[in-house]
Amino acid sequence: MPLLAVGSVALDSLETPFGRREDVLGGSASYFSVCASFFGPTRMVAVVGEDFPEEHVRYFGSRAIDLAGLVRRPGRTFRWKGRYEFDLNTAHTLDTQLNVFAEFRPELPAHYRDSEYVFLGNIDPDLQRTVLDQVRAPRFVACDTMNFWISSKREALLKTLKRVDLLFVNDAEARQLAEEHNVVKAARRILSFGPRAVVVKRGEYGALYFSGDEVFAASAYPLPAVFDPTGAGDSFAGGFMGYLARCRREDHATMRRAIVLGSVLASFTVEQFSLRSRRWSGTVRIA
Repeated sequence: MPLLAVGSVALDSLETPFGRREDVLGGSASYFSVCASFFGPTRMVAVVGEDFPEEHVRYFGSRAIDLAGLVRRPGRTFRWKGRYEFDLNTAHTLDTQLNVFAEFRPELPAHYRDSEYVFLGNIDPDLQRTVLDQVRAPRFVACDTMNFWISSKREALLKTLKRVDLLFVNDAEARQLAEEHNVVKAARRILSFGPRAVVVKRGEYGALYFSGDEVFAASAYPLPAVFDPTGAGDSFAGGFMGYLARCRREDHATMRRAIVLGSVLASFTVEQFSLRSRRWSGTVRIA
């Protein structure tokens, strides 16, 4: 069953200790969909402007990503400019231009509405619920969020969390959302908001999974070099959700394996700028 992903498609300008790149492919839906496509069909919902390069559209198509939900609007594509120091865990935003993304109102094509697995990328929580309202009977819904929505639209986010099965957050976001300093206590409180599972992303330190009394810790895939951590969290989520959709199971054992596979996909992303890793031309084989 195809996996539905809603989020941003962007053009990023990046600076890390290892180089600079201008207007490369970015955005949560881009990273998520490419990684999820290793496991099966993926449906993308996003908006781009008139300036979005056709080569990127062709690239998405080459990954067997359904682009019926990718719309092009008059204006410029969402742009983000960021810099990383040698501590690659922290991005310093230099410029954000929402452009056509500011008026993004997701409308699902008719054949997307039967999607059983849904990923709600890091967008306004009111829009996340608008997407859910258009899906007939989702089997499993995961969402992502960030500190901006936690602080500015907390009540709307809490409404969304009552309708999702799993929340992806980093450790700082988990503490902020739960108003708890300890990550374990924070995850337990988030579970009380509605989701049946929480995955806390910890960058180079891996991820933590909480569901009921179940706790699982996985280390990140070790790499000798990291060039660009942009999109690592969305890549992790793409691998995770892609595997769930392929298996059509959500038991603890499957979740644990999904975390490991998500970490592997995220490791592919950070090896080069944007989605330029040589590994994207290969396949993922699951025993």
